Amino acid sequence: MARRAARGDAVRAGARAGFVARGVLYLLVGVLAVRIGLTGGEDPSGAGRQADRGGALTQVASTPFGAVLLWALGVGLAGMALWRLTEAVYGAAGRDGGKPGKRALSAFRCVFYGFVAFLVFSFAAGSRGSGAGSSDRQSQDVTGRLLGLPGGQWWVGAVAACILVAGLWIAGRAALRTYRKHLKWGRLSKNQRRLMDVTGIAGGVSRGLVFAAVGYFALKAAIQFDPAQAKGVDDAIRSFATAPAGQWLLVAVAVGLALFGVFSFGLAKWREV
Repeated sequence: MARRAARGDAVRAGARAGFVARGVLYLLVGVLAVRIGLTGGEDPSGAGRQADRGGALTQVASTPFGAVLLWALGVGLAGMALWRLTEAVYGAAGRDGGKPGKRALSAFRCVFYGFVAFLVFSFAAGSRGSGAGSSDRQSQDVTGRLLGLPGGQWWVGAVAACILVAGLWIAGRAALRTYRKHLKWGRLSKNQRRLMDVTGIAGGVSRGLVFAAVGYFALKAAIQFDPAQAKGVDDAIRSFATAPAGQWLLVAVAVGLALFGVFSFGLAKWREV
């Protein structure tokens, strides 16, 4: 019965709602990052200046029916976590979905989305601990605590290296278009396929680069034994402005993040779950 429930319509609906919720967050983060890239982050009102989860949630909260939308986002992300849990327990769809590596990855994703759902619910309930700018502060706080533990420098370095490699892996898989095997590709029209390829490649590469940047700065913090070197998503995105291409690279990455939001909407409709 549990296995049938895991393959049932309720879990599938939760997965699709989760993709929509993820798409909303990435779309908002991308829009905020584009604003930062075009204006240099200068905003006299101080509103929506952080291109991270907290900034996106603040934007949602400021809209009509913002509180309802926040709870809906939390429910969607919780549905995503539940779907990943069923994959970890019973295996994902596909021929190799039951392999230990696939199950372990699904378990990690379950924990990740469960944690993000908890933060969204906390924000909706009135706790602003996950508010604007908190990803940068949280990264430095967590890094500082880990560095203070016995062998903490090695622990931070190991976690940072994993995040860096994961970011490059995400970008590489997007460039290779591995997402196609999870889609109902044969049922998509030519325009729908083009949409998923453009958003999947550009969005996935940008998302991977941001993860890699977060990992790089965490690794730098471990090597220098300085938690101030660690960066959250917002500061990691801003750091692209210091590259040779400057603000335009930041804008390109920001547009890619927004496109990943659109890609997530496509997954909600056309992904096999």
